[in-house]
Amino acid sequence: MTKVLVAENIGASGIDLLKEHFDVDVKTDWADGELATEIGAYDGILIRSASKLTAELLQHATNLKAIGRAGVGVDNVDVPAATRRGIIVANAPQSNVVTAAEHTVALLLALARNIPQAHASLIAGRWDRSKYSGVEVMDKTLGIIGFGRIGQLVAQRAQGFGMKIIAFDPFVGAELYKELGVEKAESSDDIYAVADFITIHLPKTPETEGWLNAAAFAKCRDGVRILNVARGPLVVEEDLVAALESGKVGGAALDVFRTEPMTESPLFAFPNVIVTPHLGASTAEATDRAGFQAAEQVVAALTGGSVTSAVNVPAVAAEDLEVLGPFLPLTRQLGKLAMALVEGTSLDAVEVEEFGRIAERDTRPLGLEALLGALDGKTEEELNAVNVLSTAEERGIELVESKRTSARDFTDLVRVSVVAGEQRVRVVGTVVGRQARPHLLEAWGQRFNLQLSSHIALFRYSDQPGMIGRVGTAFGKHGVNIDSCAVGHVEGEDDGAGGKVAVMVVTTDGPVPQAVIDELIGSDGFVDGRAVTFR
Repeated sequence: MTKVLVAENIGASGIDLLKEHFDVDVKTDWADGELATEIGAYDGILIRSASKLTAELLQHATNLKAIGRAGVGVDNVDVPAATRRGIIVANAPQSNVVTAAEHTVALLLALARNIPQAHASLIAGRWDRSKYSGVEVMDKTLGIIGFGRIGQLVAQRAQGFGMKIIAFDPFVGAELYKELGVEKAESSDDIYAVADFITIHLPKTPETEGWLNAAAFAKCRDGVRILNVARGPLVVEEDLVAALESGKVGGAALDVFRTEPMTESPLFAFPNVIVTPHLGASTAEATDRAGFQAAEQVVAALTGGSVTSAVNVPAVAAEDLEVLGPFLPLTRQLGKLAMALVEGTSLDAVEVEEFGRIAERDTRPLGLEALLGALDGKTEEELNAVNVLSTAEERGIELVESKRTSARDFTDLVRVSVVAGEQRVRVVGTVVGRQARPHLLEAWGQRFNLQLSSHIALFRYSDQPGMIGRVGTAFGKHGVNIDSCAVGHVEGEDDGAGGKVAVMVVTTDGPVPQAVIDELIGSDGFVDGRAVTFR
């Protein structure tokens, strides 16, 4: 009989489900090296965060076919190693969204009514009834920065208290805001100007780290209350301390911190600050839900069912994947590049068109890769080819796919367009040669034929001599080495001074700092610029 090992506590419901199908062993206390000696006997394993399924450990998993992670991430699993061994890895990405949203609302109410402070005062023997008078949340404005699944659930619950909701997230379709009765902010500055409470629900990326800083607090209304139940580094704690000292921020509720565990912080000294030790996902229901969802995935993987949250399962037949394989990383790059070039304030659609022989295949994975590129680093959820479509749908983003079996000038082409409000940006690419190297063929309305690398920069500028040299000089000053360059001239576009506009694409051997882009854009003759790094 198929054997499954439950190596950590996942909750009774998940174990009961497994026992309906398999011979199940539950063992949660492991000595060093013991799991390596026993894992070879099992077809499936369920873990939480403590077990580390490394490449070395998986070498002993000679019969293993499925790994279920009862939680959101899979950082403790060597997914490439598991994939090489043909092991399906699945997680429970939606297990804690309700719990996190409810904890946010709980902190919001506690912050408004000074509940923890009043509790501490009373059990210390004081009746400070007037000292801890609070404020109503009804008719107050809640600003939500990051309007993914958790942000949306927070909005729905806050609306039940009669709060006005304004949200900012450029990677959510405009129609979704209307459906949920939420005002759409064009920028986070719009939220700072009107919000009485601000809650942040962004992923942690280089772009979002330190989002709420001194500059952001300075733009807020006096006495604003700040909540963070997402990720500690989103808030600059030193700047929050200063804003609390000045009275600019009237209170804060924090569940996460830059470094954890956190037991000593200047923030703890403020009477109007509420803190909890990263409890956003800590409920019995979330624990049980994560275990049950992970168990469902293991059952599906071992019985031939549909594994809906797998992070490494090919979605197409082997013969199609062989043809499409080289186009998967290309399409993800095109999606990320198109997103970098768009200027809209909401992401409404990603359109993918395939031309040539690849259009004869099952091209659905290409659409998913384009979405993965467009949403890379833009969502709270860890995205993969399985969950990206449902995540896009939750955000009101439409995926539109079309294909044609003939291609112009090349055997195969992939065209990715991003629609954001009134803006539409299109990029085109293909793969070239025996090694199927990705090439960029069109961007910003101009045709090229440039081999893509991990790091590129694009510029629009007045078509005049010396511009390439200025880019090279600026890059050299900042220690950025140029690998290759292509230039094109956009027909019919005016630079605002009666001249023509040209487009330059540069590949480099390392990331191009934003400071370099800003320096060039700020100089005479340059119209726009972007830097993109493909992971």
